[in-house]
Amino acid sequence: MTALAIVFWLSCALILWTHAGYALALALLARVLPRRALPAAPPLPRLSLIVAAHDEQQVIAAKVQNALALDYPRELLEVIVACDGCGDETAARARAAGADLVLELPRGGKIRAQDAAVERAGGEIVAFSDANSVWEPDAARALVGAFADPGVGYACGQVRFSSDGGSNQEGVYWRYELAVRALEARVSSITAGNGAIYATRRSSYIVVDPIMGHDLSLPFNIVKRGRRATYVPQARAREKMVPSLAGEFARKRRMMSHTWPIVLRGGMLAPRGYTVGYALMILSHRVLRYLTPLLHVLALAANGALVAVGAGPLYVVTLDLQLALLAAAALAGVLPLRPLRLARYYVLTTASTAAGLWDWLRHGTSAAWEAAEGTR
Repeated sequence: MTALAIVFWLSCALILWTHAGYALALALLARVLPRRALPAAPPLPRLSLIVAAHDEQQVIAAKVQNALALDYPRELLEVIVACDGCGDETAARARAAGADLVLELPRGGKIRAQDAAVERAGGEIVAFSDANSVWEPDAARALVGAFADPGVGYACGQVRFSSDGGSNQEGVYWRYELAVRALEARVSSITAGNGAIYATRRSSYIVVDPIMGHDLSLPFNIVKRGRRATYVPQARAREKMVPSLAGEFARKRRMMSHTWPIVLRGGMLAPRGYTVGYALMILSHRVLRYLTPLLHVLALAANGALVAVGAGPLYVVTLDLQLALLAAAALAGVLPLRPLRLARYYVLTTASTAAGLWDWLRHGTSAAWEAAEGTR
C-alpha cells in the first residue's frame, strides 16, 4: 500500500508541477531577478526571410507580399522561398509575387529546404516563417532587435491563432504557453520556439537531422553553444488554427513523432552545455510534459489499486476526479459545452504525445510534411 501511495502521489505531483508549479516558480524568480540591461540598437543588419513551402500555391503569393510589405528597409531584406518538391504553381507564384530567390528543390522535407535556403542566404540574420503565417508590419524589426544583445543566438516571436469557430481549444493552451515562454526568457532561455516567426544569427544556424524540427531542436542546442534563446512578444504573427479537436489531435500526434527523436537521441537529455537552472527548465517544461501520459496512467492505476485494497475515502475522491475528467472528455462529443471541450482537448492532446511516440517507434518519422487540415 505504501508503494502504491508513493507512485500515486509522485505522479500527481509531477503532473501538477509541469502544468502549473513550474510556471509559478518562474514567476517568483522573475520578480526577484534583476532585469537585463538592453544594449543600444545597432544599425539594422541584412535580413534573409526564408519560407519553406510544399504545394502552397493557395497562400504563397500572399505570404511573399506580406514579407515585402514589412517595415524593414527593402535594400536590407531578402525574401527566399524554398520549394520542397512542389508539384503545383508554388514556385511560379512566388516569383510573380516578387520573391528575391526561389529555390526549386527535390522533396527532402522542411528542414533540408531551410538548410538549402540558408546556404544561399546573404543576410547576417536568417528568419523563418510558415507559408500561411502573416507577420505584422513591425515584426521583422522587433525580431531582429533581439540580436542587438551579442549573447542572443535565437529569437522567436509571438504567434496567435485565428479561428473560424470549431471545437479546437488550442488558443487557451497557447496563451498559457506564451506566458510561460515569456517567463523563461526573463529568467534564462526559452526551451522551445515556434515555426511561424523565429530567427537565428547565420553564424549560429545549426544543421539538424531532417526529422527534427527547428521549434524544439534549435533553442536548447544554441544554449549549449553558449548563446541565449529568447522570446520577443513584440514580434507578432498570426496563423489559422486547425478548426476541430480531431484535427488538432492529428497535428500534435504528427508533431510528437518529430519531438521524441529530439528528446531521446537528439541531445536534449545530454546535460553537457546546460547550466543547472536551464537543465531544470528542460526537465520541467519539456521532459515531464512529454511524460504526462505515462504519469496519468500510473496515477490512475495506482489510485484504482489503492481503492481496491481499501486505502481510505480520500483515494475514492481522487479516483472519482480522474474518472470525471475522462467522462467530461467523452461527453464533449455530445454536449458542446466549453468546460467539456477543454477536458476533451486536454485528454486528446495528452494522448497525442503517446501516440506520436508509438508512431515513431513503430515506423519511424518521415522528413516530409503536409499542411494541417483547415489551416490554409
